[in-house]
Amino acid sequence: MQHTPQLRTLPLLLAAAFYATHAHADDADNPTAAPMQQVDVVGHLKSSRIDLSPNVGTTVYSIDRHMIDQLGQGDNTPFNEVLLRLPGVAQDSKASGSIHVRDDHANIQYRINGVQLPESISGFGQSIDTRFVQQTDFITGALPAQFGLRTAGIVDIQTKEGLPKSGGRVGVLVGSHDYVEPSAEFFGTQGAFNYYLSGSYLKNDMGIENPLPSRDAIHNRTKQAKSFGSLSWFLDDQTRLGLMFGTYNGRFQIPNNPDQAPAFSLTGQSDAAAGTSALASSQLNEHQREVNRFLVLSLQKSLGDLNYQVSAFHQYSELHYTPDPVGDLVYNGVGSNTLRSNSSSGVQFDTSYKLNDAHTVRGGLAYSRQNTHSDNSVAVFDMNDDGTQASTDPRTIIDNSSQTGKLSSIYVQDEWHIGAPLTLNYGLRYDKVSAFINEHQWSPRVNLAYQLAKDTSLHAGYSRYFTPPPQELAAQASIDKYAGTSNAPEVPVSDNVKAERTNYYDVGLSHKFNEQLTVTADAYYKKIRNMLDEGQFGQALILSPFNYDRGYAKGLELSAVYNEKNWGGFLNVTSQRAKGQNITSGQSLFAPDELAYIANHYIYVDHDQTYTVSGGAHYHWGESQVSGDFLYGSGLRMTPDGGAPNSGALPNYVTTNLSLTHNWKNTPVGNVEGRLAMLNVFDKTYLLRDGSGVGVGAPQYGARRTLYMGLSTSF
Repeated sequence: MQHTPQLRTLPLLLAAAFYATHAHADDADNPTAAPMQQVDVVGHLKSSRIDLSPNVGTTVYSIDRHMIDQLGQGDNTPFNEVLLRLPGVAQDSKASGSIHVRDDHANIQYRINGVQLPESISGFGQSIDTRFVQQTDFITGALPAQFGLRTAGIVDIQTKEGLPKSGGRVGVLVGSHDYVEPSAEFFGTQGAFNYYLSGSYLKNDMGIENPLPSRDAIHNRTKQAKSFGSLSWFLDDQTRLGLMFGTYNGRFQIPNNPDQAPAFSLTGQSDAAAGTSALASSQLNEHQREVNRFLVLSLQKSLGDLNYQVSAFHQYSELHYTPDPVGDLVYNGVGSNTLRSNSSSGVQFDTSYKLNDAHTVRGGLAYSRQNTHSDNSVAVFDMNDDGTQASTDPRTIIDNSSQTGKLSSIYVQDEWHIGAPLTLNYGLRYDKVSAFINEHQWSPRVNLAYQLAKDTSLHAGYSRYFTPPPQELAAQASIDKYAGTSNAPEVPVSDNVKAERTNYYDVGLSHKFNEQLTVTADAYYKKIRNMLDEGQFGQALILSPFNYDRGYAKGLELSAVYNEKNWGGFLNVTSQRAKGQNITSGQSLFAPDELAYIANHYIYVDHDQTYTVSGGAHYHWGESQVSGDFLYGSGLRMTPDGGAPNSGALPNYVTTNLSLTHNWKNTPVGNVEGRLAMLNVFDKTYLLRDGSGVGVGAPQYGARRTLYMGLSTSF
């Protein structure tokens, strides 16, 4: 572990302490190949860009290329699974958010080269391609005033950049479940122009978690394509003009759950009373498609003690669920062809100025305009007052809506070096949202970092947070359209979702026992009003937000890193709890008995997991390396038969992964890497969700044993 002059607390330096001894000779990861002048310019501007974001008093976990190389799938590892190797991060299903940070649902902010990306429509695709990541700082805790809106965790990605020696990397990873993923990277420099481009294509039969404990899911094909580009023009030694772009296109089959009984009668297709259907539930043909595209243009300038970056961005995302026109009606009574799209444009400005040795002042602003469309063609049955079908012939309801929303933010803060061991960062932030709701908040922040001794540091902080809900909501008028049909809610009320407001407290301690071992501890407490959560309601794997009137979350994170010349390991242990009371928005999504109980009782949120443990180790010899890691979860929440909502927990589980890599240097086709990996080595069957709980969809099992083999060459 290292401490910079800014006393940045880095509790888990996986990047430097664990993996730094295993740098690859791949030119894309080897900056020493560049001429000194180019390194000075790129390094100076990159350092200036990083200096725009203070981390005083926060909790920062760093991941670099060498950690990613240790994971079974290497560059092909889904980015959310990379983050699962960090403390405080819990696993969930792809359909409900993938990961949770410190018992929050979603609420994660992604930044690429200092620019905050607008969030996409909820779904289960992984838009970020791990292969373009050079380093990631995962920032959590009591955040400085610069970070707002999405605050459970800041994923700050520094991308790969081109080098004077043009080159690239191509490879392919194949595996079980018909897994095939070819990929390519190209980089280089032409005078003042610097470029990095990457792309990948994935197809397999394990797109979404299996609703059954079987090895292979029924109807679970996925095809996904990703691209990323980073282009830079160095106008002079202090100025860089940059262009970033990324695309994601994903197509998914929705897995089928066989042997289900028909719930509704459809003319010529099923008789619910007799329990017969011409279409078995194992033969349903539901699909979902996701699209995400972003474009960012940035100007960065360094003028001695003054640094700034101004960026303009645009993002478009789309999610389209296509039902089985017969099966969705027979088994659910509703067949909804759902298309949601979101277009967002905006600007972001960040600046820092070093007044003197004691004070560095930072400030900035951000503005975005978001247009959301929800187009739904919903087939339903008319129902009698007693809940029986009035007709076996469906009718279609057109339910379209749109909303334009605006987000505005401004902040100012001062990093004050009070004395040699003590640094204070204090600031103020203002956020305003105008969409389905019109709300705003002033948010004070204060963070303290104290060097207790040469190898021991303490940090503490308080932050006031303002978190607006996602914009894709259902309005009251939409609910009224379904009165008297099979899609009518039991509770005909749905108040608009409000912004979450949080008082956040965090304290942490880090100690370096020797050159090999670093340990940390971090504790937090959140007191929350209008606590945001999300759930899956219906067949489409689209999440809908709602509020608890009040809630809290608290936890403790412990981590350790051990490093020797040829081997090392890490261990993370997290204990946490989150509860909420009284659902005050989106009430139509719930059953009356659920609402009545939650109105007067604190319940666990559905994504709460009491204990999470992750760890790993590697051994390196010559050009070969063997590595392994494991993940333990005590189980997410569930609702037992006859029990209170979310009062039970699913069984605990442990998954273990192993990998072996070998490099052949200077072959006729470049530097070649071979990879062999096995995930879930012991073929454990475990539940991530069982279909019960507040806002939980179908049962979802974790992936069974999977074997991968890969080959790539760098040139």
